[in-house]
This record gives sequence, structure tokens and C-alpha cells, in this order.
Amino acid sequence: MNPHPLFIRGVSLRRDEIHSFGEYPLSVPVIRDLEELEFRAQVTLLIGENGSGKSTLLEAIAIACGFNPEGGSKNFQFETVESHSPLHRLLHVTRGYKRPSDGYFLRAESFFNVATEIDERGLAPYYGGRSLHEMSHGESFFTLLNERLLGGGLYFFDEPEAALSPMRQLAMLTRIHELVLDASQLIIATHSPILMAYPDAEILQIEGGALRRVAYEETEHYQVTRQFFAHRERMLKVLVGGE
Repeated sequence: MNPHPLFIRGVSLRRDEIHSFGEYPLSVPVIRDLEELEFRAQVTLLIGENGSGKSTLLEAIAIACGFNPEGGSKNFQFETVESHSPLHRLLHVTRGYKRPSDGYFLRAESFFNVATEIDERGLAPYYGGRSLHEMSHGESFFTLLNERLLGGGLYFFDEPEAALSPMRQLAMLTRIHELVLDASQLIIATHSPILMAYPDAEILQIEGGALRRVAYEETEHYQVTRQFFAHRERMLKVLVGGE
């Protein structure tokens, strides 16, 4: 049972408004077969292979909740390039009775554009007082997590580990926990077995084109990483050859 109420409780596809599933993104199996996705935990992790549709689904939910497609808070309404799909228009979001007091969409691949917008709006004081462009990619991510996210919010992270070292990913677990204790809800698309280890997170794995709730130890990410470290020399011989 969640100690804090969820801001969004689920999403469903408006099937009566769809004329064809033949074009992207509706042709992606996880989207095509989506009926209703229920959120049950304060932290939900979407995982799956490259191209499985996890980022597409996360992005569409974030946009349907009012966030800018390239990322940022709800006040960030700008467009550098039209890169998002129209899927958000076909989603129905089931909201909880409580409204978030904060929110942010962190999208790794377009974070540079968000950092530029922050500079142009003179918002650096809300991000530690320095331009994010003056920091490394990882430093800017971590500054956002620590300085800008206020708690009590709805947060979407798309592959936030992309710029973070393993140590910073461990530190991010602590930051996620602080946000959870401060009544936040987080939905995260990730490949990181470190982030997947967050206690009490619900892991939704895209497998065979369908979403399945899995335990941490069931994830391919955990199993492959564990096997590699346990049998590194043997696996390297298979992968790259040599004696």
C-alpha cells in the first residue's frame, strides 16, 4: 500500500478514436495491444529492449499530463524540432484525487535543448545558480535532480542514467527515495540495473510486445549483469574470442 496518494493511477488507449494500427507508433506491439496500464506504486520502472516502445510510451504519458515533449516543467512550452509522436492524443489518463505541486519531464536525448531554454529564460538560479551548459552532462543531470525537483511532484525520467556514472546512479537512488518520502510519484524508463533495484518500485517489463510486472531478479538486465561479473572471463571468450 502506498503511504502517499498517486497523482495518476493509470492510462488507457482511446481505441474508439483509432482508425488504423498500421502506422508508427500504433504499430508498435506494446502500444497496439495496450488496454489499460495501472500504476500501483510511487515508483514505476518501464524496462525493455531498444525499440520496444518504453520511451515512446513514457513520452506520450508525460505529454498527456501536460509536459513539453522535449522536457522541462509544465511551464516549458517550446519546440526545437518536432520529434514526438501523436500518441498522447489517444491516451486517457486516470488521475488521483490529489494534484501534484511540482513536476518535471527529464528526457536524456533532448536535455541540451532544455538547458538552452533555461539559460534564455534566466532560470539558472533554480538550477544551482550556474548555467547547465557550464557543467558536464552528468553534473547538469544531477544538479537538476538535487536543485530543481521540489518534491510533492509528478516526475517522468527517460533513461536518466545516460549521463551518470555508477556512483552517481547510486546517489540517484537516494534522491529518488527523498522524493518518494516527500509524496512524489515517479515513472522512469531505464536500462540501469542499479536504478531498477529501488525498493518497492514496480517494474513493468516489455516482453513479447506486452507489459508484464516482474521482480528485480527476473529482469534480463539483472541476470545478464550478474552472469557477466560472475563469469567474466568465460563470457569474454565467447564474445570477443581469445585464449
